[in-house]
Amino acid sequence: MPGLIRLISEIDDHGAIPPRTLACTLTDLTRDQIRRATEQADALGLLDRSHPGLGLTPAGGALADLYDATARWARRHNYPAPVCDFAGRIRQTFALLSEASADPRPREGEADAELGRLHRLLAEWVYTHQPQQMRGDHGVAA
Repeated sequence: MPGLIRLISEIDDHGAIPPRTLACTLTDLTRDQIRRATEQADALGLLDRSHPGLGLTPAGGALADLYDATARWARRHNYPAPVCDFAGRIRQTFALLSEASADPRPREGEADAELGRLHRLLAEWVYTHQPQQMRGDHGVAA
């Protein structure tokens, strides 16, 4: 997942990337991590290959917006630590969202309210952008 986060965020921040320059652009990832991230992004319908470089589809752009909102919350609340990289903040916050959704107790405070907003944004993205064949008549198929 860190590779996917880096790929989507880099394209969102700087525009389409020619596939042959991915290794020069994503220097913190191995070629294998870049290949897996690109395959995953393609499988999720996040990449637009209609121009010379890899761009983002509307789903990819929406995911990049979700990543940005998540990272802003994490930075504002020093989560998971005061110093952490972008992908780590997103991964850890998504893990926190998963834990919070399994805990039915009511939450209080600004941080929890904002976290609830992130959870709704994530759920909305998943519902909106999952493949149609994964949906049942009543929403997401189990």
